[in-house]
Amino acid sequence: MIIYTVLLCLPLSLVAQENTDNLDLANKILEVNEKNILRDSDYHNWGSSIVKGEDGKYHLFYAQMSQAIGFSSWLTDGIVSHAVADSVAGPYVHKEVVLEGRGPDYWDAYTAHNPRIKFFDGKYYLYYMSTNVGGRILSKTEWKEARHGGISNEFRALVRQNQRIGVAVSESVNGPWKRFDNPIVEPTGPIAQITCNPAVSKRPDGGYIMIVRGDKPNVKYANGKWPTQNELIRSQAIALSNTPIGPWEIQPKLAVGNLNSEDPAIWYDATRNRYYGIYHAFGYMGMITSVDGVNWKKAKHYKVLDKAIKKADGTEILAGRLERPFIFVEDGIATVLTVAVLEKNGNSYSLFIPLK
Repeated sequence: MIIYTVLLCLPLSLVAQENTDNLDLANKILEVNEKNILRDSDYHNWGSSIVKGEDGKYHLFYAQMSQAIGFSSWLTDGIVSHAVADSVAGPYVHKEVVLEGRGPDYWDAYTAHNPRIKFFDGKYYLYYMSTNVGGRILSKTEWKEARHGGISNEFRALVRQNQRIGVAVSESVNGPWKRFDNPIVEPTGPIAQITCNPAVSKRPDGGYIMIVRGDKPNVKYANGKWPTQNELIRSQAIALSNTPIGPWEIQPKLAVGNLNSEDPAIWYDATRNRYYGIYHAFGYMGMITSVDGVNWKKAKHYKVLDKAIKKADGTEILAGRLERPFIFVEDGIATVLTVAVLEKNGNSYSLFIPLK
């Protein structure tokens, strides 16, 4: 385990910001059409994030899982791909695979998943989740269980418990991407077992903030086994750093308390002088807010989106799972909400919802 100590200062003028929470994303959501959907006949497309490149185009970094292996292979065989568009809401065209597991000699051995792309001070930072098996050698049968078993399965649990967050850095949105020998944040304090699903933003007073997911610590499960999907308790913690690559210090107070939620996105709204975060709570997208990045609460307009999304042709997208929200902000305005959709019929794709 890596232990870091970071000294950071929090903003002082918080009182004047308390009455600025008037962002209503639900009222900004527009209808979608096919140009706002990125599908792939060979892959499940999943969570994505967008950055405007040095070429003036919009660059999408998104998770993919092989349809031949199956949707659950996000934990073992995921890849991060790069697509490009002239318009922020699409259509996007696949360009290349940029990250995948590097093999057993590395901490990020077997998957690359849940990417978040950011641009800070002349460099691009591609945050992602990966994992390994702690030096063990799995047989073909055991590896099949790791790919497709439930989270209480011994081998699935082994891969799950080694999830960590990493970052790849480049001076160009087109790479090459430099990866590091170690993950950048370890579970501690209010989160245990894993770190995954990073969401990073620059702080207006200097430094950087991350909302990071882990498990709730000190939870006991029957017979000492790993929890089932319904027993799992997820927690969202806050980490602070002076640089985009760390060292990161996880704060003692959770961003989201005991609500079972995940997949946060975070940004600083300079007009309202406050942070906003959006996450999925297994049935809807909710929004939280903070004036200092450490103390969070539900936003005034908390509920953003449920699983039914209107299309311009009069039909609806009926999502079995609606996850991985991301807000693209340009010139201080939230212009697109990206989400990952798994329809009830098994179709999976990345969706870009325009915001008025």
